[in-house]
Amino acid sequence: MVSVLAVSTSVAQNAEVSAGLGSYLPLFLLFVLAGAFALFSALLGPLLGPRRYNRAKFEAYECGIEPSPQPVIGGGRVPIAYYLTAMLFILFDIEMVFLYPFAVSADALGFFGLVEIVLFIATLGFAYAYVWRRGGLDWN
Repeated sequence: MVSVLAVSTSVAQNAEVSAGLGSYLPLFLLFVLAGAFALFSALLGPLLGPRRYNRAKFEAYECGIEPSPQPVIGGGRVPIAYYLTAMLFILFDIEMVFLYPFAVSADALGFFGLVEIVLFIATLGFAYAYVWRRGGLDWN
């Protein structure tokens, strides 16, 4: 009697686990489909794509600047505009990430949350206006 009860309990637990894992089947199929598409695209692209090779395709391209044949060793100056652009991107990108939690919990925060997000966006606006006024967004 005890063994029959143990077997039926084990079968019931296995059925619950199978039912729980079954809800992940669409996600698994989506990953398989994405992997198959990536593999299909990577393998068929070179086979079916145009084959127009020229010398310019194999040369280095560095943001519109003609590449030098020799690397600059010591004393070469990199324009500060690259660093300013990167820092501004990081600054505004990270600040925009802070808006997502507000968007998710805007109802729960109420009026206090609205005031805080308006102050946050105003700070962003002042920083943006300062950078714009100082010419940080002009690419020369």
